[in-house]
This record gives sequence, C-alpha cells and structure tokens, in this order.
Amino acid sequence: MPDIEVYINRTSAYFPNDPVPNDDMELYLGFINGKPSKSKSIVLRNNGIINRYYALAKGGQATHTNAQMNALAVKALFEDDPAKIKDIQLLSCGTSSPDQMMPSHGVMTHGWLPESEAIEVVSPAGVCCAGMHAIKYAYMAIRTGDVKLAVATGSERFSRLLVSDVFEEEAQKLKALSNNPYIAFQKDFLRWMLSDGAAAFLMSDKPNENGLSFRLDWIEGVSYANEMETCMCMGAEKMPDGTLKGFMDFTPEEIMNRSIFSIKQDITLLSNNIVTLGGKKIKEIFDRRGLTIADIDYFLPHISSKFFKSKIYDLIEEVYGGGIPYEKWFINLYTVGNIGAASVFLMINELLNSGRLKKGEKLLLLVPESARFSYMYAMLTVC
Repeated sequence: MPDIEVYINRTSAYFPNDPVPNDDMELYLGFINGKPSKSKSIVLRNNGIINRYYALAKGGQATHTNAQMNALAVKALFEDDPAKIKDIQLLSCGTSSPDQMMPSHGVMTHGWLPESEAIEVVSPAGVCCAGMHAIKYAYMAIRTGDVKLAVATGSERFSRLLVSDVFEEEAQKLKALSNNPYIAFQKDFLRWMLSDGAAAFLMSDKPNENGLSFRLDWIEGVSYANEMETCMCMGAEKMPDGTLKGFMDFTPEEIMNRSIFSIKQDITLLSNNIVTLGGKKIKEIFDRRGLTIADIDYFLPHISSKFFKSKIYDLIEEVYGGGIPYEKWFINLYTVGNIGAASVFLMINELLNSGRLKKGEKLLLLVPESARFSYMYAMLTVC
C-alpha cells in the first residue's frame, strides 16, 4: 500500500448570532430566581472569557440546532465553488451535545446538506476529544485510500441546557470560589463558560496548489478510564462507589427531580489529575518520536479556563526542563468561549486566517477531556 499523506486544505467556522459580552449573558440565559448571579464575576475572572456565542435569541429562544450550525460550517468550506460539495466522499462529525440521541449527529448534519451526494457518515461521540476523533477517522480513511476527499467537523450547542427555565438553582459558594478556583468548575462555572458554534476541515490526499495547507503528520490519543473513574457526566449520576448510573435506570420523576441531564463534574478528580495525566502522555509521545520543544512553532492547547494555562506551562517545564514559551501559544478561548469538540478546529481556522503562518512551521495540538480522562494530540506542518 502506498504511503498516502493527508492534508487539511480548507477550514471554516460558523458562529450563531452576534458575540455575547459578559454583561449581556443573563439577557440570553435568564436569571436564577429572578436575581443576577453573585458568582458570575468570580467565575469569569478565573476563566478569562470576555465573549461567547449562543444559538439563542434574548430571552432564551433557540435560533439554531447543532446539526444546522454544523451544516453551515460545512457549506462555508465551499463558498468559492458550492457545486464542489458533491465531491465529498466522507462526513465525520464530532460533538458532545447532539440535538437528539437518535438519529446520529452526523446523519442529521448530512440531512441539512441536500446538495451533497449519498456518502459515508460517521459520528464520533465523547466530549472535547470527539472533534479530534472525527479528524482521525477522516485521516485514516484517506491514509488507507478508501476516500480522497473528506470533511471533518466539530460542533457544540449547550446553551439550551443553561437557560434559567431548565437550569436548576445555582449553589452559591462565594468564599470557596474565591479561595479555590477549582470549585468554579461546578455547574455554575459551566454556565459562564460554554459557548455554541461549529467548524469544519476539508481534508484530502493532496496539498493545495495555491495557498497554504496543513499536512497532518500524526494524530494519536489515550484514555485513562482503565484506572480513573468518571469525572464529568451528563445523562447519568455518579454513585458513592464511583460507578455511573445511566438515565435509563432512573424513573421519569427521578430524571426531572435529580437533574439527571444536567452536566456534572467531580472537582476533586479534576484538580488532581487533568493536567498531570495530559503531561504523562505528551512526554511519552515526545520521547518516542524524538521531538523537542524547539521543534514546535505553535502550541494550540484546548483549555476550558485561563486558570489552566500556567498549570500546563509549569508541567511541561518540569518534564523537559523548559516550558513552551507563551509567544508560541495560540488560544482563542477568551474571545469565543469553550466550544468543546469544535475548539481545536476554531483555533486552527483563526490562526490560518491571521496571516502569521509560514511554510515549514509546525503546530502541536493538545485536547484534554475530563469526562473520564482522555487526551488527543496531533502535529501539523504548514505546507
């Protein structure tokens, strides 16, 4: 079998509606018990986010579904020649917030693309790593020669779970929030962090004849679920013994009264493990592939909060005797919010459109997922 290389030829992003600044968030999400949040300012100070996007109108009415946003991101790849959308052979769509459990997110996205052909569609599940899994499936399909042209996407739409009429009363722990930023990762933190949007990559076995492409040199991941219990869940509840009880084992009344479909996070597990485990694998990858910090021109880590930036820097510095200089970091969390499975797509799209990239430069991608401690890593070369 020939050694087929894989390239990202085009990138796109779709954000619903106008950006929402911090002061306007509750105009869309609503007030809990009719009162402004007392912890909002503390949470926002820790996460550093100043703008985000909601697939909502003011008052909380939905304006887009996840699949609709995702399809619009796919269409944006073909703005210059819409007829070329018929050339897609594979659609690979990652998300952690599908509009429904069945049908899959991928086929629902395909349903919003009637101008495309009948093609293979796959829907990697998970949380933040789902977008990277979508990229890897497309990468492998091209590498094996199964397809020549694929689209990978990442998208999220959590806002409807955060509006006041479905969001249970926030727990006010202001003193704890001030003294320990990890406490801010409880439900109220998620309310002031999550954002909506979609992004897409057009991938093929050839670089662009004109303009820049990215060669996907390698992409790999790891799960520590064999040794770690669940940290974050939705549609389930964590039991005292650490096991997970899924929604199908609750009565309809329990699902409502116990807020089974809200997002929950185990703060102690998160604080003790999310950065450390991510560093464990990156050291193994660097050693195995003979990489050094000097090989990296841009570092694109998906982080959920500004709070983690220095933690990641310190860990890499400890492992290698020197951190990745901050001037090599590229993060857009602060201006677009945390869009989970789409975040890595959005960073690459924004960096590509910044005009800063030069041929030969290398981008290291890092996407952690706290659900049960999974991580994805990749290296891109600008060509």
